[in-house]
Amino acid sequence: MRYFYLGFILTVAAVVGLLGFRGSLSRKPPLEIFPDMVRQPKLRPQSPSDFYQDGMSSRAFPLGTIARTKPYTIAGQVVKVNGKSVYPYENNPLTTARVPGTTNFIELSPVPVTAKLVDRGQDRFNIYCLPCHGPVGNGQGVTSKFGVGGIADLHSRRIVEMTDGQIFWTITDGSPAKLMGPYGPMIPVEDRWAIVSYVRALQRSQLATMNDVPQSEQAALKK
Repeated sequence: MRYFYLGFILTVAAVVGLLGFRGSLSRKPPLEIFPDMVRQPKLRPQSPSDFYQDGMSSRAFPLGTIARTKPYTIAGQVVKVNGKSVYPYENNPLTTARVPGTTNFIELSPVPVTAKLVDRGQDRFNIYCLPCHGPVGNGQGVTSKFGVGGIADLHSRRIVEMTDGQIFWTITDGSPAKLMGPYGPMIPVEDRWAIVSYVRALQRSQLATMNDVPQSEQAALKK
């Protein structure tokens, strides 16, 4: 047992001799076994560097990087909500699809509906939505021929009565039952609103009544 105590005392003496007591002052540089990133190798902006072939320390932005100072644009037009441009870092109905300060979805899209927006929505719909929902949105896409079930009919009463914000958020986060996965990481905010506008156009094309047709054109349809 005495050898154990002797070894313990020698170990403590060696540790104290090398590292000192906690909180004690010393003019010698400390021994850092785990520096915990106290000092990190870095380069000042615009300074030269031998690490890269072009000799520059500052690198170009990765592809797909969204500038925080650039507002959202749709169909070449800057999107404005309540007269103000919207930026990617803001919590805004354009990006959240919710009424500010609540968990309620907004009733109508904050993006003005134009022919360009609907055309863009059709293009994106045909890429991301058509395989499951079908070209007219009735849930009879090509995946249904391979036994995939539970695909929503976009003309059903449940979806027709959804707010624009809820449709946007379903595209973003997926369906509540997760039968449809989230498309937020793949479809930009602007294109999600474009798809919402096209879905509404599809619904009108299938569910519109004669009362929805301008009176000046009703006579031609009745022939």
